[in-house]
This record gives sequence, structure tokens and C-alpha cells, in this order.
Amino acid sequence: MHAWPASEVPALPGQGRDPRIHDTATGGLVTLAPGPVARIYVCGITPYDATHIGHAATYNAFDLVQRVWLDTKRQVHYVQNVTDVDDPLLERAQRDDIDWVALAEKETALFREDMTALRMLPPRQYIGAVEAIPGIVPLVERLREAGAAYELEGDIYFSVESDPNFGKVSHLDAAAMRLLSAERGGDPDRPGKKNPLDPMLWMAAREGEPSWDGASLGRGRPGWHIECVAIALDHLGMGFDVQGGGSDLAFPHHEMGASHAQALTGEFPMARAYVHAGMVALDGEKMSKSKGNLVFVSQLRRDGVDPAAIRLALLAHHYRADWEWTDQVLRDALARLDRWRAAVSRPDGPPAEALVEEIREALAADLDSPAALAAVDRWAALQHERGGTDEGAPGVVSRAVDALLGVAL
Repeated sequence: MHAWPASEVPALPGQGRDPRIHDTATGGLVTLAPGPVARIYVCGITPYDATHIGHAATYNAFDLVQRVWLDTKRQVHYVQNVTDVDDPLLERAQRDDIDWVALAEKETALFREDMTALRMLPPRQYIGAVEAIPGIVPLVERLREAGAAYELEGDIYFSVESDPNFGKVSHLDAAAMRLLSAERGGDPDRPGKKNPLDPMLWMAAREGEPSWDGASLGRGRPGWHIECVAIALDHLGMGFDVQGGGSDLAFPHHEMGASHAQALTGEFPMARAYVHAGMVALDGEKMSKSKGNLVFVSQLRRDGVDPAAIRLALLAHHYRADWEWTDQVLRDALARLDRWRAAVSRPDGPPAEALVEEIREALAADLDSPAALAAVDRWAALQHERGGTDEGAPGVVSRAVDALLGVAL
């Protein structure tokens, strides 16, 4: 599966800073100081509907992580999956009387278009669950052989008790885990499981649903968590720098994935930092496909909204914050974009070197994009009020905003 084209990231003078970012597993800030190649895995979409603002906010957060790392002169190895076979996709295809493969391909193509328009840097590997199945099956077999998995009526489950570090990502108690498991794709009430929290690794073939040859596992399809583990281990290995996604993935998805990987390898942790973006609401409720309260990036683009303004609307909120999309949020972003473009369109302006450092400092402080925007606002205000004599300043500002914030002026 191919990703989307990369926009050029301008090189800036000076040196970026290693970011300090909130790690869910430790509950505090950690410094992301990888080697020459930074490794990041961000969980992708289940393509049964178009990209909404909640998705865009999550991918914007991890795009900032990449841009900060690139500014430190590192390379970035970014991997993302596509869950192109799963119950929600199959259910939507059946509801709309469309082939599930065609639905997944259509929505994945639209996602690529949205990411391109928003100038999100693409992953080096963009892997679908279906194409990952040949690598998933041996992992499930290894877990079963090691006694970390068991069969129940043809399905294969992972035993959470096989990982002594289970629970160290989300730090939730058993009651909270059980509740979230039921809400987020698990089956804690299924009779016969060793532990209600045990997640499915391999689902035996169901009539009328797609299935693949699972060798000793029989025909079936993979569970959600093992999909990401197989892709991450194959391309990044254990101990990669950042596991990213929305805050609703901390449990069960990232918790279970970590335990799968740790049981497979005997190493801990799977990722050095677990970083989670907040949720975006609409009309007082979390924006989600299941509720249907969505604002689609593609629809905003069709309505003529500049993607740079959409990106500024996302950047106006701290990545970890839960916030609500409103018409005013978009109006504010459009007005800010107009002010910034007017400011950099003049032939000279106030010196910009200090501004570049302010943006770097803000992003290094747990990706504080609102502070970064405020710094650019102050420079633009000076430009409008008094102007300046530095002929290179507007160009420096344009390049910095592009390189560090992904906004093309």
C-alpha cells in the first residue's frame, strides 16, 4: 500500500531542540532524544468513512513530532497502518450494499488526499492489515506455542496474564479496563475466556465474512492489536521511540499491543513513550463515526476552505486537550491565516531570528502549538503596526511556519 506525497520541509538556520512530551505510561514529561534515526508508529484509520477533524487533530500532533525531530537534523522513520479489514468496515459495507474492499480503497484514497492537502508528512511504510497477514500468523503461532495464547471455539486469544508488565501503559484498574474493553471492540463477557480482558488474536472464519489461510491457526482474520504489533516489530523493532494515537487508544489498543510485543520478545517496553492526542467534540459530544457527529476534512475542502486554515484551527489547541469544533474556531483560523499572509507578503519586516527560537521552544515544551501561534501573532502584529527593515525576515517567517508548523504561507 502506498502513502501520500511528501511536501518539502524547508531547512532552517540553527538547531532544533529535543522535545519534552507527555508519556502516558509514566504520567509525566519525557525527553525524546533518539539516535540519528527517530522511530515512530502512529495507528491509522479504519477506512469505513472519510477523515474527520478528530482524525486530523491526531495526525497533526504526530506530524509536529516529526517536524521537531527533523529540525534537530535527525532522520525520521515513521510507520502507519490501515485497518482495512475489521467489524466496523464490514458492517458499513453491508449497510451501504458495497463491496468491503471497494469501500476500504475509496476511503483510504480520500484519506491520502486529505493528508496531502493538510501537508502531513507521510509514513515511510503505510501498511494495510490485509497485506500484513503473512507476518501476523507466525506471531500468533509463537504466542500459542509459548503458552501466551489459547484457543476458544476456534478463535485464538492472548492471555494478558502472560505479560508481567500488562497494565503499565494505561495504569487503569480491572473494572475500568473491563468497561473500556466492552466499549472499544473487546468481548469481556464471552464465556470460556481465562480472563475477561483477554483480547482476540485470530478470529476463526465466520460465514459470509472474509477470511485468510492462517496455517496452523485455520482460516480466519487477525485481531486488531496484533495487526499493529506485527507491522511495528517488522519495520521498527522493539523499543522504538514513540507509539502514538488518540487518547481512546491508550486502552485497550496500546496496552494490549505492548503486552503482545513484550510476550513475544521478552523485552520491555515496546515503545519508549506512549503519546496520546485529545478528542475533538461537536455539539457537546466526542466526534466519532459511530455517533455520526462528524466534520469531514474533505467536505471543508469542497466548501472552499483553505487547508492551511484547517491546520491552523488544529494548531490553536494543545494536542493533549479535548476541545470542540465550532464555526468560530474556523473563522478565527481563517482570520489568522489572512493576517500572517499579509505580514509575510511585505518586502521587509521586524527581525525574525528570535521568533524562530520562540517557535522551537514552544514545540519542545510538549508540543505547545498555541504558544507557537501566539509568537507568530506577535511578529505579525509588529509587522502591521510598524514594519521593519530586515529584508529577509518575511521569508524566514514563511519558512519557519512551513517547516515547524506545516502551514504554507
